[in-house]
Amino acid sequence: MAIEQVNVPDIGGSEGAEVIELLVAVGDTVAQEQGLIVLESDKASMEIPSSVAGTVVEILVAEGDQLVEGAGVVRVEVAGESGDDAPAADGAAEAQPEPAPEPEPAPKSEPAPKPEPAPKPEPAPEPAAAAPKGPAPIAAADTAPATSGVYAGPAVRKLAREFGIPLAEVRGSGPNDRILKQDLHQFVQRSFEGGGAAAGAGIPAVPEVDFAEFGAMEVTSRSKLDKLTATNMHRSWLNVPHVTQMDDADITDLEQFRRDLKGEAERRGVKLSPLPFVIKACAVALRDNPQLNSSLSGGGEELVYKKYFHIGMAVDTPAGLVVPVIRDVDKKTIWELAAEVMALAAKARERKLTPAEMRGGCFTVSSLGNIGGTGFTPIVNTPEVGILGVSKAAVQPVWDGAVFAPRTLLPLALSYDHRVVNGGDGGRFLTQVVALLGDIRQLLM
Repeated sequence: MAIEQVNVPDIGGSEGAEVIELLVAVGDTVAQEQGLIVLESDKASMEIPSSVAGTVVEILVAEGDQLVEGAGVVRVEVAGESGDDAPAADGAAEAQPEPAPEPEPAPKSEPAPKPEPAPKPEPAPEPAAAAPKGPAPIAAADTAPATSGVYAGPAVRKLAREFGIPLAEVRGSGPNDRILKQDLHQFVQRSFEGGGAAAGAGIPAVPEVDFAEFGAMEVTSRSKLDKLTATNMHRSWLNVPHVTQMDDADITDLEQFRRDLKGEAERRGVKLSPLPFVIKACAVALRDNPQLNSSLSGGGEELVYKKYFHIGMAVDTPAGLVVPVIRDVDKKTIWELAAEVMALAAKARERKLTPAEMRGGCFTVSSLGNIGGTGFTPIVNTPEVGILGVSKAAVQPVWDGAVFAPRTLLPLALSYDHRVVNGGDGGRFLTQVVALLGDIRQLLM
């Protein structure tokens, strides 16, 4: 039997994903691709699968640990070795400990210390501190003179610049004191609590209340994803001047079209909800209104116009709100979009999304249609400049010039960053989306 270590694979560049659940215990038999632990990053929760099949002999992590790519997860005794290998392993089980302490190799290593006293190897402890395979080169590559001695990746440095956080004042919680994104969030939170400069330009803190004074209560810890979502929403609300425009789309004909295709949808194994049509309409409107498909850059001095149309869809999960991204919406059919909506929503609920599946969005659609409500004002998912809120459709009387006729109306709310999008841009975009949903034949044009 051989012992193999399962390590954290590429998780999309996440900085310090937290272990939130152990799925196996020592002695468990695991299959290849079976989940071992659940990691939660600043973007998603994901299971880390086993790369081998066998028996778990050691668990190398605990809940709350911060892991990066390449970190050890478990050690597995792998079954299925050849007959020749098995006896060798048995013999080695007794023989290996003895050669290790043998004094004979020590003389051979005696010459090794000779170079050690020399001054040259002294810097070796610093690279040794960065011995984890991935982090060392990253730290060396992205250390700027102004922050020499600060151990942080490019994404963390970029976020620190956006927040105006001095990295030298942040205590790192990652391996070898590496500064992680959550360390920046905690730094900002402490600044809020202490009334520092980072506390939102003097925004007063909400005083704590002892709710037990008024009756029975229960205190639970928020998930990391939930807290980071709150931080991102707060940051967006403080930094983005929001404007929300509202309108109703007449989807009477669209609903009839969906009913006519119910049998075909069942044969294809997909659910043809209004959402794929809304997403497709947004892609067409983004193409014709490029201001909504841009992002601020260069400290607000530049605008980046994207030539692709990747649209995120907000998904409500037990772990918190996540936004998987559907890529190249303009190139996909309604059937393809319907299948992808279902697949990504299922992965989100099962915590199978990878960070890569949640990056690169140009625009977001947040639909509460299956929950209810006549309208809401969604918060822009920066660095995007627009988000479309979709509420529950309802049959209402509409004056057609002669009589009131029953029509199915879908409430829409477009929130946008007023630094980039003005009222005319937002009005034209929303009007086009309403028109496209009112006559879905235009989606083919």
